[in-house]
Amino acid sequence: MHTFALVAAGLLASKNGETSRGWRESNRSDSDAIFTPALFGNFLRLVRRLCCCLAGVAAACAQAAAPASAPGTYPTRAVRLIVPFAPGGGTDIMARSLAQRMTEITGQQFVVENRPGANALIGTEAVAKSAPDGHTLLMTTNIFTINPWLYPNIPFNVERDFAPVTLAGSAPNLLAAHPSIPAKTVKELVALARSRPGQLTIAAAGLGTPSHLAAELLRQSAKIDLLIVHYKGTGASLNDVIGGQVAMSFGTLPGLAPFVKMGRLRALAVSGLQRAGSLPEVPTVAEALPGFEVVTWYGLFAPAGTPREIITRLHSETVKALAGPDVKQRLAAQGFDAEGNTPEQFTDVIRRDLARWQKVIAEAKIRVE
Repeated sequence: MHTFALVAAGLLASKNGETSRGWRESNRSDSDAIFTPALFGNFLRLVRRLCCCLAGVAAACAQAAAPASAPGTYPTRAVRLIVPFAPGGGTDIMARSLAQRMTEITGQQFVVENRPGANALIGTEAVAKSAPDGHTLLMTTNIFTINPWLYPNIPFNVERDFAPVTLAGSAPNLLAAHPSIPAKTVKELVALARSRPGQLTIAAAGLGTPSHLAAELLRQSAKIDLLIVHYKGTGASLNDVIGGQVAMSFGTLPGLAPFVKMGRLRALAVSGLQRAGSLPEVPTVAEALPGFEVVTWYGLFAPAGTPREIITRLHSETVKALAGPDVKQRLAAQGFDAEGNTPEQFTDVIRRDLARWQKVIAEAKIRVE
């Protein structure tokens, strides 16, 4: 009220000359009305100015009292979770598992939107160009750190145009061979490859795919000459390994494990740093080739410039969702390990992967035009 009184006083002072003349005119004759037409007009203008001023003050106070980006208010509407792959794959399963739980936790819909195409570039670009308000997010794999070295002119910068939220989960790959191959361990495989340079075949699900780069990393790490056979997709490559037309392949643990258990493939090693809980008897590649690690990770990103408090809220709720027994069980059934590291830790993972795949791709001279 004190502020309003000062405003009114200032307005009255600014009109002092006109008001005084009006009062003088009203006092010329006792027969005149107390409010002359001139005075009454001045009075109405004064009231209008006072009302406008008070409305402006009230609006400013209301704006200051309601910060739009406060952690407690986000999200304010439905959130799009863009997956740059077709429905049904590992990334889609991870995204839908999280979206369902995030919807329950926040009270706002988290809607999965599949935007496949161009080796995940189309969906990734869509998020890079979205408003940085936390209502458009990206769920993708480590193809995020591979594409920059495969494509010379991608329309975004993975380090500059995105804000990492968390590494939601990961899954090791499995190196599996046809049972006819006379090698049961990585050491035996390396010895076999050295005895047959350029003859031992390994399938890849496409140029620049994770299975291709895992094969290249194996070739470089062991210093062996493998013949990489490229296919258009995982299904075709897996069929030929099972049929014995190709000696071996890297693939996702959930995708290959059933064929191992049926005896149609032989598991040589898992590509993570630790043995897999579902195949504890199978060693890691790193046990024979120290430092070898290839996992498929699934990460959550927001556009760069998203307010820190929104990133913090997203991270907190995502970790909470990943820790839920229903989500953990659903992901474990698919062979995923639920994680949920900090944005800073996830940034470190991305930088390490970028450096590793740059080296592998440059040495193998892989280029996709």
